[in-house]
Amino acid sequence: MLFPKPYADAVAKLRVPSGFLLVAAFCWLATPTLHSLAIGVPISILGLLLRAWAAGHLAKNEQLATGGPYSYIRNPLYVGTLLVAAGLVVATRRVELAILFGAVFFLVYLPVIQNEEQHLRKLFPSYEEYARKVPALAPYKAGIGGAGHFRPELYVRNQEYQALLGYLAGLAFLIWRAI
Repeated sequence: MLFPKPYADAVAKLRVPSGFLLVAAFCWLATPTLHSLAIGVPISILGLLLRAWAAGHLAKNEQLATGGPYSYIRNPLYVGTLLVAAGLVVATRRVELAILFGAVFFLVYLPVIQNEEQHLRKLFPSYEEYARKVPALAPYKAGIGGAGHFRPELYVRNQEYQALLGYLAGLAFLIWRAI
């Protein structure tokens, strides 16, 4: 266990407020150009696609997700978030935002992932074996070929469209700043 449980529990409550902090810093510091957008946007779109793919395979607290991207990494929603953030950081051309996003991911999101994995171990007895076979964040080996297919109703139930809408608002802001 990387983070003590009391710390992980405390910072789990900071996930949403830290998002607002990141948005404020993003708006204040962003200095995009059309060239930086051309490089960063495709990276962030890959992250959005990964998040959408994952959301369409996730029946929270009902079934252990092992299909689609979950056959390659245990936390594709978080990896997708990292890719979205990386693309936005590239688009903004600000190293300060890279440092801030990295710190928030390490200090807030990793403890949240730790808590979620503890919850999944309790909820699904097969999680331990799944965790031994599938890496947490980096897909460094072949997938396990988990069952399941993309289900659009899960994408909607998991409200993943909110990530898309937030991204589009941020992208519109960056384009406005760049022109």
